[in-house]
Amino acid sequence: MKILVIGHSVEDHINYEGRNKIAPGGIFYTALTLLSFKEEKDEIFLNTSVQKENYNLFSSVYDLFDHRYFTFVESIPKVFINVHHSKERGETYKNITDKLEIFPSDFSKFDGILINMITGFDLTIEQLSEIRDSYRGLIYFDVHTLARGLDENFHREFRKIPNFKKWASFLDIIQVNENELLTLFDINDEIEIASEVLSCGPKLLIVTKGEIGSKIYSMNNNELSSTFVSSIKIKTENKIGCGDAFGAVFFYAYIQSENFNKALRIANNAAGCVASYADVSEFKNLKYDVFTQHN
Repeated sequence: MKILVIGHSVEDHINYEGRNKIAPGGIFYTALTLLSFKEEKDEIFLNTSVQKENYNLFSSVYDLFDHRYFTFVESIPKVFINVHHSKERGETYKNITDKLEIFPSDFSKFDGILINMITGFDLTIEQLSEIRDSYRGLIYFDVHTLARGLDENFHREFRKIPNFKKWASFLDIIQVNENELLTLFDINDEIEIASEVLSCGPKLLIVTKGEIGSKIYSMNNNELSSTFVSSIKIKTENKIGCGDAFGAVFFYAYIQSENFNKALRIANNAAGCVASYADVSEFKNLKYDVFTQHN
């Protein structure tokens, strides 16, 4: 299969329980996860921007990609992340960058397009409309930081997403966490929000629920249907990149099997495995861990 991945690369400055580190972030985790899962015949293309001065942070993964859809820029965003055990992480940005240049002129060669709104500025609604106009395949969309506004101090706080119905009308599968879900419409009930999202055109809405598990909504004979999968039991060592890994694995498994309940279980396991990894080097074991230890 051929998958196009779109999203910003960022330099993460992470504070987690008093431990500080600088690490590759953003679409890096989506790319790393897909490399862990892909089979030899698969082709994964990455449409992102990178910075020469800190490329070494990303090189172990990005060197494995064809660079035809890479843009080298003066500076990529830096994200200062305060990770909390029991609540949503706090984020402050430096070097907000403009939308990505979307390189492919022919989208029909891809079996799926995965868009992860890492910064919320990764692409515009006009760019998404242009992709949809020329592409009839699956578009997966992780709402991510599109759910957060930007204040004068570059803090990212949750806000209602302007014109989300239009965004949704171009998409097939939408992923949100529980906080992001509440930014889609002026509705606070999960079931009502799911109904509203699916009425805009998407086939599936996925709500990730952290340590609880994940839930997927679809329409079945014009009635809202849902499936919930509980999280696997792990010792949490990490809270960065879990949602990105979830989305990458779900999309890959769904394209492969066309079974969203099966894809949900696999993606749920993958997110749990990533949460159990103390170091990014453990991603090389991800596919084995998902299908062997948590099958």
